[in-house]
Amino acid sequence: MTHHWTPSHWGRRFTRTPYWQLRRVGAQIELHIDDRVLPVPITAPPSLQVRRGLVWTGLVLFPGQPDAVRLDGLPNRQARSLRQALRDLEQARAQDQRLLDAEAALLAIRAWLAQADAALDQADAEGHWFTSEQQRALLQQRPTLPLDEDALWAVFDDPDLRAQLPGEASRIEAELLRHAQDWTALWDARNAAHLQRELLHSRNLLDRVERQPLTDEQRHAVLCFDNRVQVVAAAGSGKTSTMVAKAAYAIDRGLVAPDRIVLLAFNREAATELQQRTDAALQRLGMQGVQVQARTFHALGRQIIGKATGRLPDVPDWAVDASLGFHRLAELIDVLKDRSHAFRTQWDMFRLVFGRDLPTAGEPTPADGWEADGRHYLHTLNGERVPDIDTCVIADWLFYTGVAYAYERPGHLDPSADTYSQPPAMFRYPCTGLQHVHLASGEEEPASGAGQPPRHAAGLLHTCARQLRSGALFDILGEALSARGIVLDPNPDRELPEGGARPMPDAELIALVRTFISHAKSNALSTEDMAARLQALPEDRFKHRYRLFLQLAAPILQAWDDALAAERAIDFEDMLNQAAEHVEQGRYVPPYTLVMADEFQDASRARARLCRALVQAPGRYLFAVGDDWQSINRFAGADVSVMTGFADYFGHGQVLKLEQTFRCPQALCDVSSAFVSRNPAQIRKRVQSRAPQQGAALRAFQVGSRDQLRDAVAQYLTQLQQQLDSGAAAPGRDGRLRVFVLGRYNADRAYVPTDWKARHGHCMEVTFLTAHRAKGAEADYVILPGMLDRSFPSTRADDPVLSLAMPHGDAYPLAEERRLFYVALTRARRSVAMFSVRGRRSPFLAELVQVGAVTVTSLDGHALSDTPCPACGVGVIVPRTGRYGAFESCSSYPRCEYKPGKVPGLMPTRTTARA
Repeated sequence: MTHHWTPSHWGRRFTRTPYWQLRRVGAQIELHIDDRVLPVPITAPPSLQVRRGLVWTGLVLFPGQPDAVRLDGLPNRQARSLRQALRDLEQARAQDQRLLDAEAALLAIRAWLAQADAALDQADAEGHWFTSEQQRALLQQRPTLPLDEDALWAVFDDPDLRAQLPGEASRIEAELLRHAQDWTALWDARNAAHLQRELLHSRNLLDRVERQPLTDEQRHAVLCFDNRVQVVAAAGSGKTSTMVAKAAYAIDRGLVAPDRIVLLAFNREAATELQQRTDAALQRLGMQGVQVQARTFHALGRQIIGKATGRLPDVPDWAVDASLGFHRLAELIDVLKDRSHAFRTQWDMFRLVFGRDLPTAGEPTPADGWEADGRHYLHTLNGERVPDIDTCVIADWLFYTGVAYAYERPGHLDPSADTYSQPPAMFRYPCTGLQHVHLASGEEEPASGAGQPPRHAAGLLHTCARQLRSGALFDILGEALSARGIVLDPNPDRELPEGGARPMPDAELIALVRTFISHAKSNALSTEDMAARLQALPEDRFKHRYRLFLQLAAPILQAWDDALAAERAIDFEDMLNQAAEHVEQGRYVPPYTLVMADEFQDASRARARLCRALVQAPGRYLFAVGDDWQSINRFAGADVSVMTGFADYFGHGQVLKLEQTFRCPQALCDVSSAFVSRNPAQIRKRVQSRAPQQGAALRAFQVGSRDQLRDAVAQYLTQLQQQLDSGAAAPGRDGRLRVFVLGRYNADRAYVPTDWKARHGHCMEVTFLTAHRAKGAEADYVILPGMLDRSFPSTRADDPVLSLAMPHGDAYPLAEERRLFYVALTRARRSVAMFSVRGRRSPFLAELVQVGAVTVTSLDGHALSDTPCPACGVGVIVPRTGRYGAFESCSSYPRCEYKPGKVPGLMPTRTTARA
């Protein structure tokens, strides 16, 4: 084989190149030239380029470098052997490099395996859970290998290498296999084995810590000591028992000292119960003198601020009590109205004109009533009936701004003469010659197209839903009217005519603003932040309404903060955020190793932030227990996405479920679970009951009128007493039946018979509660006396403007009302009785009837075979007698005027509104 290469005599003369010689010396190439010897390394990309010419081959050493050397004159016949030599050297170099890389990879693998083994050995020796934090740290330190797995195996599978390492080959193979295995599955299996050992070791404690031995689900939750554990607990599944037992287990096994455990509760009552239950459990286990702390989030936040700043913050009563806070906010809004006519005008415009949102695609269309032919309508402020909310908003805006208009109700239009898919709304403005056609949502936009100016030819103005949603419509319409001499005169005090729509009450708008403030402050959002959220909303949202609301909320929020500053005080949202910031910035180091949070479905973002700050240091544990199906405190700043998006907010951990309930019978569990799970955003659970069935789990009664409801409830209580007297029903736990009458509002207290104590006090206790206040409580029987349309559910439960202040809005219709109804159903240990009025049936009750979960009967048990109204879906078809004889119509008349077989009236009608 050739080992040197040099130019020929003629090659040197014709190319004028100096004498040079390339020599192969071992695994290297050397260039000899001008009494110099230059090493030519074998690299990739190559440091020597071979360029074949017609007769002679040229060489370039170190191409692309300033010191590149150009040579020539090598006969072409020698170039072939030079290229082959270079290829041989490159292959040898690559093989050597692969071996070096493989050796480096093997060393890194061995070091990491030793580290992983040591961590597992330590966890085994200490009897600890191998936590997600430890696993994540090891996976992050797992070496990045210079060769991929296949290339690494190829190196060590080389027969020559295996022959050189006969004793090492099997060891290397085992190490490569161990490194490539699924470590997460291995650690999961290790923790499963650890759990089984702990179940045996702590069996006595878990049997005795509560009055009844813990269930398998509860034991798993207690013993799982990962850094982040979320327990999704069904109603009545014993979540408090689980928290108490976990504290006792941590102390008993020496995992956490008592003074490094804190149990956080939503309110003072819950904190007191947690403290009492924990104290009793520790005493029961013989841990005299041992105590752990149960506190509210706010009490802990106040303490943190005090220790970080040297001064305990003040919280005024009106920032604590919901009722006082509402009245204080109302006072601040009144001051703003007095100071600014513009603010007052805008406040009332929002109430009167923009109180309702526009539905997006797929959402149900709102209705105030139904015509005789089944078509729905909405009432305007001036009393017209209009077919869609777009038209209603325009008419209300015209009325509020003092514009005289004539509304022409759409009738049938000849499709051959009109390009619109539906008849558009028509407004005429007397004395101006202007006609205004509006295409509502879902209709085809005018021919001018998106981005084109509206048509004004011959006094005709076209507008569309897109312009209404953006707010451009009101500018366009205002300019068109002003150009014709109409002066806009917004007047909050303009008298509303009889028969006109009732606007959003002041109290409802104040409550909405209060909820908005809670969410905005909980999420530490500035007005600028929320304006950016508004800008990012999809164009199919009613962005003009959101913009008006934000313009109202901004000065109110400032007034709220100014009122706090005037008293040198903060509110609860400030307290939680400031406390979290002190911990995050290291101004306060929390002493807690184990943080347990109760009722986590009602946590606000500020509460979640504080929890995250408390466990941000290594070696900390968060145990959060809750049920997203029972998240019903949005008005107080609760954000259900803290529960449903737990891993995104707190990091990876364990998600466990308590699906066995000790409260409701299985039939009631099945109905209530299916009902609340219609919302796909809810976490799935399969609730299994340990409670025995005692009679019908769910009943529904209907009376003829609302004033009969209290008597109907009285008759039902009498039936319960008769069952007790006959032995058909067993007494309650203390010898008396416990009965809850649960209302959607406090006004539902009127349905409780005033003489229940005199008649039944010897055998039962009847308590009225709102559904909100009933959460956490239970009774033998639950009565829902007001299952009426527009009563339960409340149709204004979730205003979409709250999405500006919340990270994740719950888009499912009436999502929180659905959860509230679930809470009401699951308070019962035996049975729930629902009461409704003919033609006023709650949509929730109607849904249960539709899926076959319950049959509506009279009080004596006879099934009622009413025909639901196909127009409103609430009323039923009833026989009537009128001037022209017998006929049928909806029982919800006059709200619903539907008559079976009625031919739609197609001729347009006209009404005129005068400012």
